[in-house]
Amino acid sequence: LIGTPISSGLVTGPVVVLRTATEKNLPVGSILVAHATDPGWTPLFVSAGAVVLAVGGMLQHGACVAREYGKACVAGIDGVTELLKDGQIVTVDGSAGTVRIEQSPAGTT
Repeated sequence: LIGTPISSGLVTGPVVVLRTATEKNLPVGSILVAHATDPGWTPLFVSAGAVVLAVGGMLQHGACVAREYGKACVAGIDGVTELLKDGQIVTVDGSAGTVRIEQSPAGTT
C-alpha cells in the first residue's frame, strides 16, 4: 500500500484497526491503523509501534504526534481501515510511505 511518508522509521508488527480511541486495547508494538486521530488518541501513540492513517498530511494531528513520539507514520491511504485487518503482520516504512502486508491473520486469505 502506498501513501504519504510522514515520519521515518521501519517497523514490522501486528495491525490493530481502531475506529475510536477507546474501542479496544492497543498492545505495545502494534501498528495503529485509523481513519484519522485527534488529541484524545494521543495516549495510544505511546504503545504504537507505528501509525497508518487513511487521511491527513504532514500537519494532521496524528502526523504531528507520530513525529513527536518518533513513530514511523504513513498517511493518505484511502480505505486503509478496510484494507487492513486486525492481526495482519505489516511493515510500515515511514520514509518511503509504504505499508507492506507480510502475513494475514490465521484463517483468512
